[in-house]
Formats: sequence, C-alpha cells, structure tokens
Amino acid sequence: SIPIAKQLASIKALGKGSDLEKAFATTVLVYNNSADPDGKLSKAETKSLLQTQFWGFIQGQENKPKYQEIISALDEESENKIDFEDFMILLVSLALMSDLLQDIKNVKTTK
Repeated sequence: SIPIAKQLASIKALGKGSDLEKAFATTVLVYNNSADPDGKLSKAETKSLLQTQFWGFIQGQENKPKYQEIISALDEESENKIDFEDFMILLVSLALMSDLLQDIKNVKTTK
C-alpha cells in the first residue's frame, strides 16, 4: 500500500492546492484505499474506517442518540454498501456532533 502522502504528491493538480483541497483529496484517497473495485465499502468496513481514521471526532460520542443511530445502522446485517457520497454524509454528521469540532472552532486564528 502506497502512503497517502505519496499518493497526494503524485497528483500534479494539487501541487499548489489549498489546504482545503488537500484535506478533501486526503479524504477521497483514504476512502478509495479501503473501497472495493466498485468504489464502495461494506457497512463493517465503513465502521472500521471511521473508528481508525476518524477516532478523534467520534471519541466520547457514544452516548449521543444520533451517534448511536449512525453506528447501529452500520451494525445492521445488510448487503447494502456505502458509496462515497453516503460516506461523506456520515463523516459530516459525525463531525458536526463532535466535541472536537468545538475545540477546533475555539482555536485562535489571529496573532
């Protein structure tokens, strides 16, 4: 497996890309590296990816009803797979409810 940083470096258009563009490209690459040949993740793979790559955002959220709803939907026995669009919705939903989001918003951005 090629490291994400090396994969990013190989994308010429991102050479002068913004921080936001590089962050989004990183998200796409992390997803693609885990996805099947059809570009989808099983629910179990999705849960595992969130727990390994998004832990800082989901840590401490276990008692929130919306978090429980999202995770229980991933735990359901189902043949349905998660595509990139649904994965991004999960990511944004988990980030918005996260305690870490408030910490990030409180970071000083001026000298």
